[in-house]
Amino acid sequence: MAVNEIECCETTEIHEDLLKIVNDKLPEEEELYDLAELFKVFGDSTRIRILFVLFEAEVCVCDLAEALNMTQSAISHQLKILKQNKLVKSRREGKSIFYSLADGHVRTIIDQGREHIEEG
Repeated sequence: MAVNEIECCETTEIHEDLLKIVNDKLPEEEELYDLAELFKVFGDSTRIRILFVLFEAEVCVCDLAEALNMTQSAISHQLKILKQNKLVKSRREGKSIFYSLADGHVRTIIDQGREHIEEG
């Protein structure tokens, strides 16, 4: 059998008791959609790099652009996506806008992902 081939049952047998448990626990379709959308945000290496900078410090767009060797425009575009998805927050100080992680969940999600890929 090829390594990438998925093994299937040899017969069709529905396990009603297991399906009831699964169906009782399965979140609503809207929640599943929202969760999938959240994980899409983590599917961009630039956004991940921005989050890693924000793990260390609250910074402005100028600092992020310098740290990541990118334009402020490119950084701003990614920050908008991160902010819309409630992963980062901002605050104004004089003429500068400083960005930080929205909460501790962001670090937890990234840490869990890193642990997962390092297991392999």
